[in-house]
Amino acid sequence: MAEEPKQVIRYWLWAGIAVVLVVVFLLSRRFTEDRIPVRAATATRSTLLSTVPTNGLVEPTKNYEFYSPLATSVKVISVHQGDEVKAGQLLMQLDDVNARSHVAAAESGLRLAQSSLEALREGGATADRQTLSSNLRRAQLDLTQAKQELKALEMLEASGAASASEVASSRQRELLAEETVQTLEERQRVRYSPTEMARVQAAVNEAQTSLDAARAVLAHTTITAPVAGTVYSISVGQSDFVEEGKLLLQMADLKHVRVRAYFDEPEIGRLAVGQKIRIVWDAEPGREWHGHIAQVPSTIVSYGTRNVGEVLVAIDDTEDGLLPDTHVTVTVTTSSQPNVLTVPREALHSESGKPYVYRILDGKLVHTAVTTGTINLTQVEIVSGLRDGDEVATGSQNGMPLEDAVPVKVVR
Repeated sequence: MAEEPKQVIRYWLWAGIAVVLVVVFLLSRRFTEDRIPVRAATATRSTLLSTVPTNGLVEPTKNYEFYSPLATSVKVISVHQGDEVKAGQLLMQLDDVNARSHVAAAESGLRLAQSSLEALREGGATADRQTLSSNLRRAQLDLTQAKQELKALEMLEASGAASASEVASSRQRELLAEETVQTLEERQRVRYSPTEMARVQAAVNEAQTSLDAARAVLAHTTITAPVAGTVYSISVGQSDFVEEGKLLLQMADLKHVRVRAYFDEPEIGRLAVGQKIRIVWDAEPGREWHGHIAQVPSTIVSYGTRNVGEVLVAIDDTEDGLLPDTHVTVTVTTSSQPNVLTVPREALHSESGKPYVYRILDGKLVHTAVTTGTINLTQVEIVSGLRDGDEVATGSQNGMPLEDAVPVKVVR
């Protein structure tokens, strides 16, 4: 009989323990379910870099492009793409038959113009000068004869043997003879007018210019390297016919290249000469080059669907490897602020233009107004509102919205 009360006591003891466990379980489950799982970050002091990424195109600092000076054919190509060449080395030879013909024609035209000018300066051609001298002598003889006739008639008039009209007619013939002699003498002294001399001199100058141009075309049919460098592009093949102005070949010193970067219009105001640049080329992952802004945009241009400013980036690294006409990613550091309090950008919210964060305090979210400074792609400078070490929520893991005073659990 004493055993029965003991069994009853044990029964109720175990029942009580079970009830307590169930209550604890339910309370714990309810408590856990009400807490939103969130990701969190700690406000820490660090160096905040403000950067702007964009795309760019590699180009030689000094590029040498060679174009066909006339319509002709490619006679010889002495190099291959990628060859390193020395200054003065023959690169390409064009067919120069037509160019030589144009030079010969221009030389002939210049000689003809020079002959005309020389003849003008000497009073004309030999035959013209001889004709003028002959005419002058005849006019002088006519004048002498007219004077003699006038003198004889004046004597006859005095004796009444000649009339006054005969004397007047003779005097008129003398005057005409004098005018003819004076005209011929003036033509012999000043054969051509200044205007005519200027016209012939201009013809000589034009002929000289034509000859210089023809010789320049002929010289450009032989293409040599102006400096030591690398032939990185050949646009034609041997024996190809090329039109005037056709791009034939490009070369440069590939140890001296730069990047032409294209920054969107709203970012241009943040750029300045000397700002540091990081350059990445997808063809060589894990490798990067460094440089600085050498020239900021002076105007806005259209680049596809974008309005951009073209920025010239000087490469600071001594090692080469960037090839012309390759597309790269350029990132400029517009500011660097050491020892500032920062949180991840996703922790920042805004309401009516006023920024705030959700600080995690005693397992609950606390709506905390903050003052922000510099903001980059990943971090935000907190000027006031937080302290070093404060924990802030960056987002919920289940998609639930963050609200003030909501219980949360941090998911690491």
